[in-house]
Amino acid sequence: MDLITTRTLSKAFIEDILKKAESYEKAARDKKNLTVLKGKTLATLFFEPSTRTQMSFQAAMLRLGGTYLGFSNPKTTSSAKGETLADTIRVVEGYADAIVMRHSVEGAPARAAELTDLPVINAGDGSNQHPSQALLDLFTIRKEKGKIDGQTILLAGDLKYGRTVHSLMYALSHYDVDIQLFSPPSLKMPESIVNDIKDRVSVTETSDFGDADVVYATRVQRERFADPEEYQKSLYTIDESMLAKIKTDAIILHPLPRVKEIAPEVDADPRAKYFEQSFYGVPTRMAILDTLLGGSSE
Repeated sequence: MDLITTRTLSKAFIEDILKKAESYEKAARDKKNLTVLKGKTLATLFFEPSTRTQMSFQAAMLRLGGTYLGFSNPKTTSSAKGETLADTIRVVEGYADAIVMRHSVEGAPARAAELTDLPVINAGDGSNQHPSQALLDLFTIRKEKGKIDGQTILLAGDLKYGRTVHSLMYALSHYDVDIQLFSPPSLKMPESIVNDIKDRVSVTETSDFGDADVVYATRVQRERFADPEEYQKSLYTIDESMLAKIKTDAIILHPLPRVKEIAPEVDADPRAKYFEQSFYGVPTRMAILDTLLGGSSE
């Protein structure tokens, strides 16, 4: 089995991952190494920069008793010499038991999955999908709010190119939630995604953070703008003044890295849960690796 997109995931699969993540949380917090995937090796192929996704997958593999190998800079690999993705995958499948891959080209992880029988996990492909992030986001909401159903979840920022929110939209569509969208006109959520899920879940645009139980902020990506002035017009900041407009029992999430969309002073607010969200990536990815590599919980 591969994990390429949340668009085709069943609720049963999602719930199984969240249940396993719950069972692995204590080991992750205690930094305890188990033996679930002893003897297994994960290849981490990161053709684009990554901090949290790469390191949390590596930490998850180690916590399960496995090992990892890979790269985080394609300039140090044979791809810099012109090696094709197909050749890279065929080589790597001789070294590892599963592959986690991030790539700038949309569809590259799906292509990799066609080339090998090893489980392939999409760690982000261009502005398309980031399924493991969506699963850890759901786990965060459940842990911090007690449940997913019944929540009003506001997605803010770059909704056009943000692969994290694209994956999260599909994952949330399995639950009884209201989704609110806050973005500059040029960065709205693609209509194709809204149309895919609008029959299953409420999706509305908003300019007000006041109704949200979960505020999910994302970075406005400078690299997507040819005009610096347009980029500046698209920026927004959650700061102390905006905190007064957000529910006292809401939570503020962000897939990170942040730039200016969340001011540093917000970190001290009890509603700020984005660093805890980052930690939840470890037990969630432990659950994903266990499921895809056929391990069994201790």
